[in-house]
Amino acid sequence: MKNLRWTIAALLFLATVINYIDRQTLSVVAPVLTRELNISNTEYSNILTAFLVPYTFMYVVSGWLCDRWGTRRALATFMAWWSAANMLHATARGAFGLGAFRFLLGLGESGNFMAAEKAISEWFPARERGFANGLVNAAAATGAIISPPLIAFVTLHFGWRFAFVATGALGFLWLIAWLLLYHIPQQHPGITAEERAYILEGRVARPGHRIPYSVLLRMPQVWGLLVSRVFADPVWWFYLFWLPKYLSDVRGFTLVQIGLFSWMPYLAADLGSLFGGWVSGRLIARGKPVLDARRHTMIPFVLLMPLGILVNYLPSSQALAVICLITFSHMAWKTNLMTMTNDIFPTEVVGSAAGVVGLGSGLAGAISTPVVGRIVDAFGYGAVFWVMGFLHLIAMTIVLTLVRKRA
Repeated sequence: MKNLRWTIAALLFLATVINYIDRQTLSVVAPVLTRELNISNTEYSNILTAFLVPYTFMYVVSGWLCDRWGTRRALATFMAWWSAANMLHATARGAFGLGAFRFLLGLGESGNFMAAEKAISEWFPARERGFANGLVNAAAATGAIISPPLIAFVTLHFGWRFAFVATGALGFLWLIAWLLLYHIPQQHPGITAEERAYILEGRVARPGHRIPYSVLLRMPQVWGLLVSRVFADPVWWFYLFWLPKYLSDVRGFTLVQIGLFSWMPYLAADLGSLFGGWVSGRLIARGKPVLDARRHTMIPFVLLMPLGILVNYLPSSQALAVICLITFSHMAWKTNLMTMTNDIFPTEVVGSAAGVVGLGSGLAGAISTPVVGRIVDAFGYGAVFWVMGFLHLIAMTIVLTLVRKRA
């Protein structure tokens, strides 16, 4: 098979699409489900937190499992677990049941991104990793694009419980293709000799190589990447979990209107992921040092983020346009931040390093989501938009200070 690495990228893309469809199912059906089960904003935020706590913890565990088990076995296990957990949501009878199944979903879902980063490190040279990571980030947004119309349609015709069953079943179909097609380049029976040489050119093999977590945690690069995600990722978690509810509560959107319009910011995020990865890849191809290319691509997008404050003061159509600009900029920025993990660490330990760094994203969601619920109940959404407008500026300052060279 020629260009087999892009077939692998397509599998990672589909896995991430399914990952986001599964986690977004609750967000899309929330206006119906919360009314039917009599769940308040604070209880809803607690249910979201029940997902985010294990999701955060499992970043480190799943990263270690990816290095220990290998990418093929690890991602297959994660996919089967979270797909089954998503289907269990259909049996919930109240906030406690939803929280319990959300906890099980969180145990599996973060492993997708650790496995994807390791697979990209295994299958792509440095100049293509930014675009490959952009595809994975774009897949996250694609899942968020597909979710509103798909889940709204299923819910309107078959009920919200069946929506969880249908979306959970997608993962088991994906597993068939993954187990048939994925092996590392050195062992893949379908790769050409030319592509194998292209992927592995200049790479130093370190079989069995490990970096203890005690060493990783002493590296400023690790802390720079981790803490920057703690500050920046609440913006994405907010638009991911709260946008349908915001459009319903504040803008008066019906479930049909949410299905028709709420996909737009996620399409913008898709384009931002691909554009951000492409720009840094072009800079590298022109001879700019790898980390400099990532940082110089990130800065312009950071400067656009404070425009998110305007969302609360504009008519709905203009507010949606600004939200699209914010999600585009966030994903262009985040794609390059994630790719830095591949740039800084050798392939054999990317899973463990990505797990530690990814902990920042989980912490961001676990800390910000319950806070957002309480702020919305106490002060409304306007205060949330003000806070979100400045978080990326703090995150970029941390990156420029601590992430200065390869490990």
